Amino acid sequence: MSVEARFASVAADLVARDEAIEQGRMLHAPGLRTSGKFFAFATPDDIVVKLPAVRVQELIASGAGRPCAIRKGAPMREWVRLTPDSDQACAAYLIEGREFVARQQRR
Repeated sequence: MSVEARFASVAADLVARDEAIEQGRMLHAPGLRTSGKFFAFATPDDIVVKLPAVRVQELIASGAGRPCAIRKGAPMREWVRLTPDSDQACAAYLIEGREFVARQQRR
């Protein structure tokens, strides 16, 4: 299964279960947002998730994640590229991203 197909399947399930999650387009890619703020999107090769900078560094250091640099220059410190190998792993990353963005909005 391609990463985009996995993302689409998991995203549809999350949207059906959580009315606060909406689908949309981010950088011309399918994405997910809550309260108007994006927390994840898919590319042909990976999913990109917004997480705390410390968590992003942990994922990169472990080899599970790669830096997200949309434009040339410094990588975005709160976004990480991931290639989950199962629907469960994909869902876990997306839920983690949603929770991070929701916490930021409560401040």
